[in-house]
Amino acid sequence: MGRAAVLTGPKTLEIQRFPLRGIRPDEILVKVEACGICGTDIHCYNSDPFGLAPVVLGHEGTGEVMQVGSEVKMDSVGKPVQVGDKIVTSILENSQECMIAKYNPLKSNLCDDLKVYGLLPDEPDNHFNGYFGEYLIIRPGSSFFVVNDMSLELRCLIEPAAVVCHAYQRAKDVGMRLNFRARVVVQGCGPIGLLMIAVLRTAGVNNIIAIDGNPDRLKLAAELGADETLNYKDYSGIDDLAAKVESLTKGVGAHAGFQVTGVPQAFANLFKCIRRGGGICEVGHFVDGGECSINPHQDICRKEITVTGSWVYNSFEYPNAYHFLQRAERIGLPVASLVTHKFPLDRIQDAFDVNLRQEGVKVVVEA
Repeated sequence: MGRAAVLTGPKTLEIQRFPLRGIRPDEILVKVEACGICGTDIHCYNSDPFGLAPVVLGHEGTGEVMQVGSEVKMDSVGKPVQVGDKIVTSILENSQECMIAKYNPLKSNLCDDLKVYGLLPDEPDNHFNGYFGEYLIIRPGSSFFVVNDMSLELRCLIEPAAVVCHAYQRAKDVGMRLNFRARVVVQGCGPIGLLMIAVLRTAGVNNIIAIDGNPDRLKLAAELGADETLNYKDYSGIDDLAAKVESLTKGVGAHAGFQVTGVPQAFANLFKCIRRGGGICEVGHFVDGGECSINPHQDICRKEITVTGSWVYNSFEYPNAYHFLQRAERIGLPVASLVTHKFPLDRIQDAFDVNLRQEGVKVVVEA
């Protein structure tokens, strides 16, 4: 038997006990150690927008291997896997019927049938499909990685780190200037925004401007590599804030901006902070937050702004995220300090309440 926190409906979490079935030859049984609460978990908690309830949420997790199926020999990068290893996993590989994955594997993250642990429907014989439980059964077709040399905190950050590594690469792929002398705005200093700042600093960007309304998060942004921190509440409006950004970027605006708030109006506002010939990467809208208005002439056409979106990540970007976190620590960025709260599984409601009040940064539930 094992326990799991089941979302039975909007704003309703219940600790339930389930029988733990035996694993099959192509599966792995993991004893969950911890999992971070993601913004997607919060959206699911608030309104169950994907209609998954009853469901065990949690995809920013890690745990220890308890059993390895006889057919499983290595992780997704060729490391041997055995009982006692610390591992992370999130994505299941896409079905062979997906035309996007078939003809462009580098875009498999855009498949309509993308499957993520913690966002999988409950099954009659397996209720351990998310990390907010005591166990997780890794099924065939999953990408998973042995990460024995990482702390618990860093292991819980690999999944969100993959999100920002993917966004960084998306911006580079469309030609945004992200070199040593680039001036870059990161709008929003939640967990993803703060990791975005750390990625940029680790990659060598030396002029980063962080924008948020929370002084504590702006302080952490500076510790993670932001050269300037702007509290938008100190300005009369977007024109006033954009003028400040211009004053910090030789009077012409930033080369690039990453929008990481999930607030539609923030996306519209960011155009005012970008120079002619610059670019914007939209990272924050993982759920439909509504619409906003922009001026196609003023905001895009006359400035030749490049706009790109970033959606989740591909499984092969987990190793990239792993190496980013290690590199960030080596150069002195306190990425592990993003984990500010830890709660046992029995207190998962308290963990969600802290997250909803936006206290701290990354809230972790420990099994």
